[in-house]
Amino acid sequence: MIAMAILVFGNLFSALYDVSIKWMPEGSNAATFLLIRQILSVLMLLPLWFYAKRPTTQHLKVHLFRSNTGALGAVCLIMGLMSLPIATVSSLFFSAPLMIVLMGSIFLKEKVTATQWLATVLGFIGILILLRPSEINIFGIAVLISAFSFAINQLALRKLPDTENPSVTLMLYNMLSIPLTFIMVLVQGFEGVSWGLIGIAALSNSFLLAYHWLCVLAYRKAQASQIAIAEYTGLLFCVLFGWLLFDEWLDGLSWVGAGFIVLPSLIIPWVAARMANLRPKKIIEQKVG
Repeated sequence: MIAMAILVFGNLFSALYDVSIKWMPEGSNAATFLLIRQILSVLMLLPLWFYAKRPTTQHLKVHLFRSNTGALGAVCLIMGLMSLPIATVSSLFFSAPLMIVLMGSIFLKEKVTATQWLATVLGFIGILILLRPSEINIFGIAVLISAFSFAINQLALRKLPDTENPSVTLMLYNMLSIPLTFIMVLVQGFEGVSWGLIGIAALSNSFLLAYHWLCVLAYRKAQASQIAIAEYTGLLFCVLFGWLLFDEWLDGLSWVGAGFIVLPSLIIPWVAARMANLRPKKIIEQKVG
């Protein structure tokens, strides 16, 4: 429960990060923004790292893997947010908890119940409804790639020990991916740099660092499949902010798709828990009878 509470709070910052991307100045590109954000991340984390007495890591390979897959996913998410409504992006991105459950079972051998499998299947049906194969575009695919990258990164956190200082995890996540991001900048072009872009990068970076810090704490305290459901609260925050700040709203079919993704993962475990609580009462009643 503590891990889920931490993750819910973290998803508020995740939603604010999505909002900040929408405020990027015209003419900006995703790779340039990401490079500036990563450099600012390292600079912002340095005081925390020094305050923690410059901790090190014994899991450099894990950090290298997380940082580079995370950079690819970040570029894809930024592209999606620049081109699609925030509610649509969020609905697609929150397929990540489904992927966490699936990959947690396959790669980490975590136990997944029948209700979780049912929620996962219904969730992927929701993804198909949201994507609408007849209207599919590259930006929707980019968001799904980002969700997949996010799921991999969250699972990789389980490979890091609880004793490792979060400042090291966050520092290396940004620092080790700078070379790959620089290559992406060369491909997209270094353009749109302005004080406005730097300011938005600093603001969004603050939100993202808070989110990642809370994710590190949450996923170390519980199995990924047990708390992944809390990720869905971010969708609610994003829909709310999209409506309040950008006058964006999901259409009827999109609400159906979002419902297939979110509701099964919220309702099915609750129903299963209620049935599990009732079962001992029935056994007692049978023995008494």
